[in-house]
Amino acid sequence: MAKDVTVIIDIERPTPKLGFGKPLILGTSATGSAYKTYADLEGVKVDFNESTEEYKAAKALLSQGDDSPAEIAIMCRKTDQPLSEVLPGAFDQDWYFLIATTTNIDDVGDIAEAIEQNNSRQFFIRSSDLMDVGVLAGTDHSRSTVLYHKDISNYPEAAWVGRAGSADVGSLTWKFKGLTGIAPMQVSDTELLAIHAAGANTYVTKAGKNQTSEGKTLSGEYIDIIHAKDYVKFSIEHGVQTLLNNAPKISFDDTGIAQIEGVVRTVLQRAFNQGIIAADKDGQALYGTNFKGRAEVDPADRAARKYTGGEFWFELAGAIHETTIRGQIRL
Repeated sequence: MAKDVTVIIDIERPTPKLGFGKPLILGTSATGSAYKTYADLEGVKVDFNESTEEYKAAKALLSQGDDSPAEIAIMCRKTDQPLSEVLPGAFDQDWYFLIATTTNIDDVGDIAEAIEQNNSRQFFIRSSDLMDVGVLAGTDHSRSTVLYHKDISNYPEAAWVGRAGSADVGSLTWKFKGLTGIAPMQVSDTELLAIHAAGANTYVTKAGKNQTSEGKTLSGEYIDIIHAKDYVKFSIEHGVQTLLNNAPKISFDDTGIAQIEGVVRTVLQRAFNQGIIAADKDGQALYGTNFKGRAEVDPADRAARKYTGGEFWFELAGAIHETTIRGQIRL
């Protein structure tokens, strides 16, 4: 897709709804099927009967009550068709979260690698084999997430995406989420530690509530951080591109540059309102912009009508996943 605006975000770490919630089910059938959007299970049933893997995945996605996505998409490759023939076309479609019906470790690895190279989507994987999870984790993919469970027949990873994926980006963490239709795993603390060490998440009971045990990708990055980064990047690119498209022209002067900066600041304020960006002790948003004025720009860039002097920063709000609280008994 051609575009005139490119946003690059690096995650600076401290020392010691595009379809941003839209899932795609990638299935397999004898004849294959093109990308198609569905609003409910009745629509899915027209094309996929209840015994198909595609229907089962769709059911998990759409059974999460009010949190379920407003729409999902399904496409199928032909049996034995290489993923390399299918994935490029899939990336041209409107979706963000990928669910695959295959659990073949080679296929899953190929999809994860393609997702990483595309650098704009996320892939959710189900697995009942921690050895397979370990193989995938060794690739250090930050855009692929595994939900480990002994019973993967009812697509627990799809239920997770259905429960959390459609919320406003930044408004929730993926840990602590209850999944309709999924039974919790009965694991000891030691077993849970091993699951997390392997690079997976699972579904357990804590304080009487069934919930996802963590919210991390295979690389150890948090799912919501990747989601937030993609959301801010896309929103700025889309906003500035729309500005360029709709104005007769944006002058290469301080007024025109200020218009571009205004779009960026609008996106950052929205990200703050949604919970992506942190607040300081006074409740003020922790973000900023620095856009060079015309006089500071290289004359060669002005002649080429290319502005590269815009920068922004923000501090992620993140989420609290664990806490230690100390107390005293006074006599």
